[in-house]
Amino acid sequence: MRPAAILLDLDDTILSSLGGQREAWDAVLRVYEGRFGDHEHGTVHAGMLDASRSLWDDADSHREWRQDIRAARRELVRRAFTALTLDDEALCHELADAFSDHRDEAMHLFPGAVDALEALRARGIPLALITNGGAPAQRAKIERFDLARHFDHILVEGEFGKGKPEPEVFHHLMDCFGTTPETTWVVGDNLEWEVVAPQKLGMFAIWCDAHRRGLPQDCGVVPDRIIHSLAELLEGLDDQP
Repeated sequence: MRPAAILLDLDDTILSSLGGQREAWDAVLRVYEGRFGDHEHGTVHAGMLDASRSLWDDADSHREWRQDIRAARRELVRRAFTALTLDDEALCHELADAFSDHRDEAMHLFPGAVDALEALRARGIPLALITNGGAPAQRAKIERFDLARHFDHILVEGEFGKGKPEPEVFHHLMDCFGTTPETTWVVGDNLEWEVVAPQKLGMFAIWCDAHRRGLPQDCGVVPDRIIHSLAELLEGLDDQP
């Protein structure tokens, strides 16, 4: 069915911003080679990835720290340093900030993303951007890539007071558009936030696997559709009423 409105995620759906963490840590840590005492690169690298999982896999921790991503990365490195018995607060902060800078510099629009947004608008489909995180960081991304002009509504967790997967965020945007769950699509890379949560409300949930990693084994989540780029949203739209 042709959607009455589409709610789109930002990070790793429109922007490539969070993928490739393993590679990013590898690149940043090589700049700091030799500053971790007796620890080899591989040990420190594994420590950063373990600390990242500890910080982000916990739902309560994730909700708290995503409001200030740079502070979160300082906490992440602090945890890794504690596990590695490294006592150097200045280096901890320097390394965390270097990683944040590296991620910011590497952030980019997925190829064809803007063209797809413009094509959807040209077909008269209302669009909303729905993104978790603190308002300053998320608004900076929206401004940097000139994205606001493509959307009828923008909902940022830090401004609205709630974020995905809370049902209120989806209901709010459907109220803004005057649409029903059955006629509203949700598109994003997070299986819990943009597939499971909207499906519980009866919405059509599309998983965007932009990095082509495939569904995790035994995840139990069945998206209504899987795409690898926003351009795929256009397929068949012109054939539907």
